[in-house]
Amino acid sequence: MSPKWTAADVPDQTGRVAVVTGANAGLGLETAAVLAERGARVVVAVRDLGKGEKAVGEIRRRTPNADVALQQLDLSSLASVRTAADELRAAYPRIDLLINNAGVMYPPKQTTADGFELQFGTNHLGHFALTGLLLDHLLQVEGSRVVTVASIAHNIQAGIHFDDLQWERSYNRVAAYGQSKLANLMFTYELQRRLAATQTPTVAVAAHPGISNTELMRHIPGSGLPGFSALAGLVTNSPAVGSLATLRAATDPAVRGGQYYGPSGFRELVGHPVLVQSNRQSHDTDVQQRLWSVSEELTGVKFPV
Repeated sequence: MSPKWTAADVPDQTGRVAVVTGANAGLGLETAAVLAERGARVVVAVRDLGKGEKAVGEIRRRTPNADVALQQLDLSSLASVRTAADELRAAYPRIDLLINNAGVMYPPKQTTADGFELQFGTNHLGHFALTGLLLDHLLQVEGSRVVTVASIAHNIQAGIHFDDLQWERSYNRVAAYGQSKLANLMFTYELQRRLAATQTPTVAVAAHPGISNTELMRHIPGSGLPGFSALAGLVTNSPAVGSLATLRAATDPAVRGGQYYGPSGFRELVGHPVLVQSNRQSHDTDVQQRLWSVSEELTGVKFPV
């Protein structure tokens, strides 16, 4: 194992099936490409099939013999999530890795097909539903993991605003993103507690990329100005480095359920992945359980654990 954990440290993944959401670009594409290069059968689960086909082509360009498939999945639509889950269940009797990577950040106020605030509905509720619908195909698979990509932005939001989850009274796109990422962590910790109680081989783990120069940055104020991309490239992780925390959470044999991985640098902004800690509020078990119950009600999805 190298002093700085890199893609070269990803163990052989031959025979494993990995579903990666949002794998058409950025962190998801890098995650999928490395897993495919290491021998996994990778399912690129994306909303836009045209972009997904380009991603599949890029993965095969990098690894000509890659075993990669395309799956349509719109996390902002529960109907699409259910359809995708049905198709994935039919195609893959076993799933080794479910990597909840897709997300939206800082968009103008929008709602999902089901009326949820776009960031909460996509980043948290869509992945909550997908995980619940696929989980029984992971539960008996030795070494299987659910990896959810969170963010240092979970520190922005003070708790989960159950009195206005969908930001209907007022909308702050930064705080709404922070809430969705806090929800990702709370979901991971509550899922791990439930998995541990059933003594299954499946574990739940979280990761974050620090600040990474990907398409997610397109809604940041000033992102369209000349020179923004060049400047961002100097002060952020590349997608290849940003994806390493996810890859480590997904594949490092030393990883344990309920752990959280992120960059090693100043304030976890950049650097290679190490074990990190989320803030105190993310570990509030009462809020985790309340969020779980609310998420079940909103999505109509019940977990087998």
